[in-house]
Amino acid sequence: MMELAAAVRTSSAAPADYFARWIDHASWPEWSPDTEWVRVEGPVRAGTRGVLKPVGGPKTRFTISECEQDRVYTDVSSVPGARLTFRHTVESAPNGSTLTVRVWMTGPLARVWARTAFKGFSVSVPEDLDRLIALVETP
Repeated sequence: MMELAAAVRTSSAAPADYFARWIDHASWPEWSPDTEWVRVEGPVRAGTRGVLKPVGGPKTRFTISECEQDRVYTDVSSVPGARLTFRHTVESAPNGSTLTVRVWMTGPLARVWARTAFKGFSVSVPEDLDRLIALVETP
């Protein structure tokens, strides 16, 4: 496994507020400007498939691998020779929530992908989480 990015933040908002944003795929471009659009094929739950269109990139198929109400949302995409995993978790904290996002790759070509197409994730993933928090915390 090769970790590409990780971010941990705290928020005054409740875990349910973040989970609602993660499963509202149409809203992803609001907090992830590298995302043009996202669509899912059916109800949002583990096993559901979807398609994501990055800005300036090709459509990418993904599968929701974990979806636990108000707790975790994980999706996995396949690229030639590797698998890309985005895992979002949220936990209750004394004054709101603690959020964690981890992104990693596995597979024989993970290092190649990490140095090319996905090299900016160490910056974009924390920035996306900061934007999401700002959206959720804004009344």
